[in-house]
Amino acid sequence: MNKPHRDTICVEEAEIISHDAWPGNQYILRILAEGIAADAKPGSFVHLTVDPQRPMRRPISIMRANPKTGMVDLLYKVVGEGTTLLSHRKPGERINVMGPIGNGFTVDQTRSLPLLIGGGVGMPPMIFLAEHYTELAGYHPFVILGSEVPFPFQAEPSKLIIPGMPDGVIAGVPLLEEWGIPSRLTSLQGYPGCHEGYVTDLARQWLDAMDESDRKQVIIYSCGPHPMLEAVAKLAKAYNLPCQVSLEEFMACAVGGCAGCVVKVETDTGPAMKRVCVDGPVFEAATVF
Repeated sequence: MNKPHRDTICVEEAEIISHDAWPGNQYILRILAEGIAADAKPGSFVHLTVDPQRPMRRPISIMRANPKTGMVDLLYKVVGEGTTLLSHRKPGERINVMGPIGNGFTVDQTRSLPLLIGGGVGMPPMIFLAEHYTELAGYHPFVILGSEVPFPFQAEPSKLIIPGMPDGVIAGVPLLEEWGIPSRLTSLQGYPGCHEGYVTDLARQWLDAMDESDRKQVIIYSCGPHPMLEAVAKLAKAYNLPCQVSLEEFMACAVGGCAGCVVKVETDTGPAMKRVCVDGPVFEAATVF
């Protein structure tokens, strides 16, 4: 079956504009990729060649994409030989990038209080989705990000008040503050201003501080490691809230040919094996957990 997003996938020799290192072996890569920037949606990703001598590509979520400038920002963490090679790439070099790939998040026009939950390298799609909401009227998103390594930005005390937050939980994301979107950070590492606990703990306190009418306006979006997504899905079920999750899986081709990233998904006709790369990476949480 043809997928509507497949006609927009392109391959570009993108120029590396900047490549910034952050603590915890994390990097933010900015590339000039006009075709990808023009069609990228929150939740989509790219498949890039980490080094000319290594043909196997790596999938990386898109953190920001500006169709006017052609700039695309990618956040990744060094975890193996491939991403180590990628971390050595320099501004001015060109890198082969395929994208944007995947079905992204769907905005629910009936719910005005989106809750965006990201963990680790699952943070970028939440940043992208938050920026998308700045272009829409009538929505009031709240972003919760968690990490067990230092965050890939300099956290700052949030000036935006959020009901239900524990005393001292004030650390936020500067970029989101600029957009007027409240955020809070969680970790078990004792970082200043962060909630000492899991993202779902903080989300639960936020939900419990609402009255029933406001809670019915909430929809949850999430990306992160599998255990975190499972916990988010359970949270959504406990509060009877819709929830979309973006899955992270190892991929070879990333265009649906190899079926190496399949997951079991419940459909109207029963269980089915779906490919994360082209059928996802975003799924309704209740269908995969």
